[in-house]
Amino acid sequence: MVRQGGAVRDGGEMDEAAGRTQAERLAGEIAEAIVTGALAPGSRLDEQALADRFGVSRTPVREALRQLGTTGLVEVRPRRGAVVAQVTADQLAELFVAMGEVEATCARLAAQSMSPLERRRLDALHDAMADLARDGDPAAFARANTTFHGAIYAGAHNAVLSDFALGLRRRLQPYRAAQFRLPGRLARSHAEHGAVVAAILSGRAAEAHAAMLRHVTLVESSVEGLLARDVGER
Repeated sequence: MVRQGGAVRDGGEMDEAAGRTQAERLAGEIAEAIVTGALAPGSRLDEQALADRFGVSRTPVREALRQLGTTGLVEVRPRRGAVVAQVTADQLAELFVAMGEVEATCARLAAQSMSPLERRRLDALHDAMADLARDGDPAAFARANTTFHGAIYAGAHNAVLSDFALGLRRRLQPYRAAQFRLPGRLARSHAEHGAVVAAILSGRAAEAHAAMLRHVTLVESSVEGLLARDVGER
């Protein structure tokens, strides 16, 4: 275990400054390399090669690959190692369609079912994210974005629907996080959230549904733009 700048650097320990484990940070870096095409579909993910590439031990690499296996970006094969999954454009589109419908339903139910305290917390979180958008910090905004959407899932007060939404989100999370690297996307995402929040706070269920569906549709468009840009740069 090595300490750098007061933070514990080990796969199972917490980075005190960032509040995330080294494996989680590494999973994010590997996911971005996959989403942007730096690691091509079908590529074998050798633990030692990745450890050398990112300057870490094999322990956090192993845990990062396990985490990515739950998203569908990586296929972990017993006794055969891990490879980059081959996700087609059609499969990605189907995931976003499902995500949009599920999140829109959660937003509609949240507008009907959220308690006054839950509504205040959602409003406060949205306000706090304005600073992250202005600061231009994609990683911090992505973490807050996960919390924001999670609050809406919980606010729907339907455990089955919430679990389903969380499962879909895990599969799309690397793509949803990567799109925040596009110029101006943080501000646009925050504005889209504003429409969702306004509808939920005022109890306008149909508007909350429509606003969330539009938001996820725009997320999908941003992901498509990111992928197209990265292909053009290679």
